[in-house]
Amino acid sequence: VAPTTQIPRLANGAVIASENTMGGSMAVGMYIGAGSKNENAYTVGASHLLERMAFRATTNRSSFRVTREAEVIGANLMASASREQMAYTVDCLRSNMPEAVELLADAVMNPKLVDHEVADVAMVLMAEMADLASNPANLMMEAVHAVAYSGGLGQPLVATPVALSKFTGDLLANFVQTNYTADNVVLAASGVPHADLVAVAEPLLLQLPPGPGPGALPSQYLGGDYRVATDAPSVSIVLAFEFVGGWKDNKASTAMTVLNTLMGGGGSFSAGGPGKGMYSRLYTRVLNRHAWAQNCTAFHSVFDDTGIIGISGVADPGYAGDMVNVMAKELKAVAAGEVTAKELERAKAATISSILMNLESKAVVAEDIGRQVLTYGERKSPADFIAQVKALTLAEVSAVAAQAVTSAPTLCMVGDLTNAPRYDAVKAMF
Repeated sequence: VAPTTQIPRLANGAVIASENTMGGSMAVGMYIGAGSKNENAYTVGASHLLERMAFRATTNRSSFRVTREAEVIGANLMASASREQMAYTVDCLRSNMPEAVELLADAVMNPKLVDHEVADVAMVLMAEMADLASNPANLMMEAVHAVAYSGGLGQPLVATPVALSKFTGDLLANFVQTNYTADNVVLAASGVPHADLVAVAEPLLLQLPPGPGPGALPSQYLGGDYRVATDAPSVSIVLAFEFVGGWKDNKASTAMTVLNTLMGGGGSFSAGGPGKGMYSRLYTRVLNRHAWAQNCTAFHSVFDDTGIIGISGVADPGYAGDMVNVMAKELKAVAAGEVTAKELERAKAATISSILMNLESKAVVAEDIGRQVLTYGERKSPADFIAQVKALTLAEVSAVAAQAVTSAPTLCMVGDLTNAPRYDAVKAMF
């Protein structure tokens, strides 16, 4: 019998959610419903910097003590920032749950954020960003979001050197205090008895200030064009469209997930083998037919209420126009329902397989619980999601693509722009 997820909400609005998966290890995380879309003109770049400042000095511990206590219980500490959510996680043995939860809560809720530590981390990040910026292709997905959206989701997730140079500990602390409020916080765990977790975590989370926080700037999908000519021996291209509804449109997001697997793709030099997507449409119809295509991969970047889906690719010099034509052709073919029943069943099976394999990891289970509770207010079981996948029809999967291509395209190109098509010409293809 699959373990159930228990999700009580505390008096101040914070949530403690867990699933008692069997085994000697556990994972616990704090998931915050705030990210780069919650930043303003003064705090742009805060999420990225906070990711790097995670698990450093708190008001109760020095950086050395945080590291030492994690070492003593053999814990892995991780933090990640995204446009809508922040995640802080600890993996350790089940027997060390009280120490892990207390260390996690202290690191997330009471960061010291002293100016010299902020300056040190910002300096390292600036050097990394300067290195990345030397090749614009490294920041393609940043460009895609900036072009696709106005408002919160169009703001940079990767902090710019200019933004980093302005940060102080007080600025970061203000972002934490205003956004890390009880209504925006879920503490999720896998591999621990729920009553034991609540006994440790509830007194800690009740210290969070109540309320939803200031919210985010409203976002609107616009689409548009971004291109940078470089001397690179290739051209990187992204062609994307709006996915209306986002994760909160449960049925459409399930169909979108299967569509992404169905399109598949990858690099022209993949090792292949079972489960590598060698039978997906972008392999059989693009990579196997065109020697100039170095990479062609379906992708999605989806948020609570909206998202973008499309194809990214890399082509040899002079083939930008050919690559865009092929991308448009593949998207239109799926939107028109030109998919066989065999292809659809293979994509469904691959999607289900991916879900079940990922959920073998306790860290993934904890993250799945935390992020679902932030988005839906509940945790939908894997069995429910798998049943939805199995019930999908070809018409429902094609409808996602058909709806998407009615929006304005987002076209980003970096590299050798010889023969690159004009934006108007690409828009006229759909």
